[in-house]
Amino acid sequence: MQYDLKSQPLTGLLTAVAIVSIWIGSLVFLSLIDITQSIAILILLAILGRTFIQTGLFIVAHDAIHGSVMPRNRRSNDLVGQIAVTLYAFLSYQKLAANHQQHHRYPGRVGDPDFHDGIHQNILSWYLKFITGYLDLRQILFQFFWFGIIFAILNFGLHISAINLLLFWVIPILLSTLQLFFFGTYLPHRIPPEQAEKSKNHHRAISSNYPIILSFLTCYHFGYHWEHHEYPFLAWYELPSSLSFDVNSDLTTHQFDRCEDLNRTDIVVADTKKHR
Repeated sequence: MQYDLKSQPLTGLLTAVAIVSIWIGSLVFLSLIDITQSIAILILLAILGRTFIQTGLFIVAHDAIHGSVMPRNRRSNDLVGQIAVTLYAFLSYQKLAANHQQHHRYPGRVGDPDFHDGIHQNILSWYLKFITGYLDLRQILFQFFWFGIIFAILNFGLHISAINLLLFWVIPILLSTLQLFFFGTYLPHRIPPEQAEKSKNHHRAISSNYPIILSFLTCYHFGYHWEHHEYPFLAWYELPSSLSFDVNSDLTTHQFDRCEDLNRTDIVVADTKKHR
């Protein structure tokens, strides 16, 4: 079976635009409300909603790395990814792409920047390694600078409440990192290496098999994690469709090797048999 990567050229872009638009619109709206007149449960739901759409920005950037946002135009595709990851937390798209390339090349083993160090395997230590893999001193200083500048403009210049900014901008970023780590890294890749080798699970990933609505709400279908590693060309909303692939036949899968300048993508075609 061969998947046509360019069969729906606008779907990825329209989905990305929708997520970015909801992120901007919800932030503007919630920044202007008077939380002293709001019910606590509604504030909590708003924070959770903002966390979910915050995670959506990262998912857009992730799909851009795999070339599935605008598959017919790599330059525009990467621009969308850069915008998404900048809105997410002023991250470096180049560093994110390089790390993710390593993650797909060496999943769940030495060389995977998202994996634990082999010694400190508890969830907290693993999370800290996961975060620091994307944040060096230069990146942290860059983030503090821009967060500080924008926070000052919004708070002192536009008189937006600091509490609103904290609740609906800053906290969702932190919660989103937990969501991405727990559902997108920890649960899928906690499989013991010996078990992965025994089952010939070369991706060292397992899928959650949640019902489709729960799969979407937990982390944009990244519970289909084995499927993502097997079919990285699929956009997040296409991952559930991978369950319909014929597991008894050879599938042609497209593996993305990112170039350092991110200006092109080499697609390496390999025939593989599906193992869960």
